[in-house]
Amino acid sequence: MIIVARASKQRQMASSYSPPALTAEDREDQLIALAFDVAEERLRDRTASNQLVAEILRNGTIKERLQKEKLQRENEMLRAKTEAIEAQKHTDEIYRKALDAMRTYAGLGAYDDDFEEDN
Repeated sequence: MIIVARASKQRQMASSYSPPALTAEDREDQLIALAFDVAEERLRDRTASNQLVAEILRNGTIKERLQKEKLQRENEMLRAKTEAIEAQKHTDEIYRKALDAMRTYAGLGAYDDDFEEDN
């Protein structure tokens, strides 16, 4: 009977095999899915520790999901702010070059930051 159960378990594991992840994030997702599968099996077999049950309950709450979503949105906002700062730097450089070109065309010469700081 043990051999049959073991063979059945090996077939089940082989059928749930997924190809290696291409990114670290995908790999993390795969490992989390496997951990949940093991946790589910232990819960069904009634061999799960109290700590495992408590952790699953904690992670499954709406509050935890909302906190994760909030963190994701905060990360997106920080990326957008960083991109906006970089874009502003680029825009400032373009304006500076345009003003220098206009000064040169007007015969005033290019604006020199060092000259202004010395005075």
